[in-house]
Amino acid sequence: MAKYLVIVESPAKVKTIKKFLGKNYEVVASNGHVRDLPKSQMGIDVENDFEPKYITIRGKGDILAKLRKEVKKADKVYLATDPDREGEAISWHLSKALKLEEKKVYRISFNEITKSAVKASLKEAREIDMNLVNAQQARRVLDRMVGYRISPLLWAKVKRGLSAGRVQSVALRIICDREEEINAFIPEEYWTLDAQFRIPGEKKLLTAKFYGDESGKITIRSKEEMERITGELEGEDYRVLEVKKGERTKKAPLPFTTSTLQQEASKVLNFSTQKTMRLAQQLYEGVDVKGNGTVGLITYLRTDSTRISEEAQQAAEIYIKETFGEKYAATAQIKKADNSNKIQDAHEAIRPSDITRTPAKIKESLNRDQFRLYQLIWNRFTASRMNHAKYETTSVKIGAGIYRFTVSASKIIFDGFLSVYMGDDDEKGKGNVLLKSIDKDTELKWEAFDEKQHFTQPPAHYTEASLVKALEELGIGRPSTYAPTITTILARRYVAKENKNLYVTELGEVVNVMMKEAFPSIVDEHFTANMESLLDSIEDGNINWKMVIANFYPDLDEAVLQAEKELEKVKIEDEVTDVICEHCGRNMVVKYGPHGKFLACPGFPDCRNTKPYLEKTGIACPLCKQEVVIKKTKKGRKYFGCENNPECEFMSWQKPAGITCEKCGSFMVEKGNKIVCSNTQCGHVLDSKKE
Repeated sequence: MAKYLVIVESPAKVKTIKKFLGKNYEVVASNGHVRDLPKSQMGIDVENDFEPKYITIRGKGDILAKLRKEVKKADKVYLATDPDREGEAISWHLSKALKLEEKKVYRISFNEITKSAVKASLKEAREIDMNLVNAQQARRVLDRMVGYRISPLLWAKVKRGLSAGRVQSVALRIICDREEEINAFIPEEYWTLDAQFRIPGEKKLLTAKFYGDESGKITIRSKEEMERITGELEGEDYRVLEVKKGERTKKAPLPFTTSTLQQEASKVLNFSTQKTMRLAQQLYEGVDVKGNGTVGLITYLRTDSTRISEEAQQAAEIYIKETFGEKYAATAQIKKADNSNKIQDAHEAIRPSDITRTPAKIKESLNRDQFRLYQLIWNRFTASRMNHAKYETTSVKIGAGIYRFTVSASKIIFDGFLSVYMGDDDEKGKGNVLLKSIDKDTELKWEAFDEKQHFTQPPAHYTEASLVKALEELGIGRPSTYAPTITTILARRYVAKENKNLYVTELGEVVNVMMKEAFPSIVDEHFTANMESLLDSIEDGNINWKMVIANFYPDLDEAVLQAEKELEKVKIEDEVTDVICEHCGRNMVVKYGPHGKFLACPGFPDCRNTKPYLEKTGIACPLCKQEVVIKKTKKGRKYFGCENNPECEFMSWQKPAGITCEKCGSFMVEKGNKIVCSNTQCGHVLDSKKE
């Protein structure tokens, strides 16, 4: 009897897939990659057409020996690694490592681990797609070249254990650029004016917002302007000039891609990108569902397509009609994502493998986090197949002399997809019911004004979710790279994460400045995005992968050699300080470690004394007049504090300017080329002191 061997990547899939196949099939796992470039060297033969030198990954010998035994027994070998570039490359590496040239070898791939999908893939078995493999090889070789040529320069300049990367360095730059924007941001004052009115015959008051005058919208910039407008409004009659009724449609959301799943899971469930991908992997590979055995609950988790298979669309339509009613099912919706030019449409969107397997049905079989993520995916997919929501809107314009106030309300008239999935900005019936009793020319009685001062806010710090969104919009990286990129810059301590926000550390600033000076093209977002589109062209079979490498390497090589020369010129000796080592009496020196600068005794290894390095600013503390020093939080974020801490509690995220605000008496801080009052309610701004 013929014997067939199916090789998958993950041991978790073995159980799930074995269940679907007959006794003639043996299913084994490779545990991911089996071959890679060596860690001890770059592993690319630059002189010999950039040929990669692959070796067996340490610790994979036993797995390969076991696989070879199984291969000998088999008549046919099916390589069933993940359905993407990396999965294709793993299949190719397996065929080389297991010497499968003389065997009947077939590549199969499935987007979901269900019986029908696995069985169908066997009928559509094919050869390994070398375009996919070469696109992955090109990515690996490019990343290796950048990492292994540039990282030693960082070690020489900044000290041990740092790394540069083709995508991670761009991600770091994006975060640094945002930090600079925030630090240079000058808040601008503005005011809002709400008016409360009594409608004849109504007990509740109506609140309207100041809009402007007959000519259009007005932004109130100061208290004086506010006082002038309210003064002019005194004694005016308030009358309804216009009542507009209409309908508004809110479109159903698209199903999840890798990027949108990571963003939504961060926003709604507070999951990191890494945690989201780990849980999604578990749901994809298979979970033990009571009464069903091991079941793959969702489709493949690395995708940038919002496409849905015809079968999934039909199943969703039937389920929605039966559960919610005919009018809820959207039949002929063709949905396309905005960035369709960047999409690799190899996979479907992320969706449940069976829509009838509702979150409630399988809650007992999942742990809390698995359940919450599955529920999010199920709700979003179901909503994406439903009709749009409809609102009835009413907007009212109120006149008072030359000035105008507005009030608007909306009421849901058909909930559509909102019956399943509501985002932050979805509302079930926002607005003021009093609008029903208002008609054109209704006279209103003014009751009170509510005047509020505001200041414009700086751009928000990046979170993992908003960084993923930015990387995707810029075309940097692909679904499989977002989570590892963020994990790397956090692990290297270039970036610290506090309360969801990402902050650049001192170390991150140093590395970013070096990369921008020595390797501007590597950290240029357009260059990196263009490289991604070249990798896509390799996948499509339009470009030879080694040609891409051959065009890239000479420029990198020249930049590295140039930087090495420059670094030799500016080779910095350890900075000697006036702090005396209490163990041996030497003057301590400034060193760089994984957390940034610290003080160390130059007598190492005889004397191993170290201390935190507090860089002096020469500015007196606004509270106690001792010196302000640069400090770091536990996670490495820079701030300014008093050297007399903990006795003095002064701290500021911005550098104090050493002067007091003449308007309110608070200390002032430096922001770009301005000096700004630290009291956000004051808003006093000066030009930077000219030397």
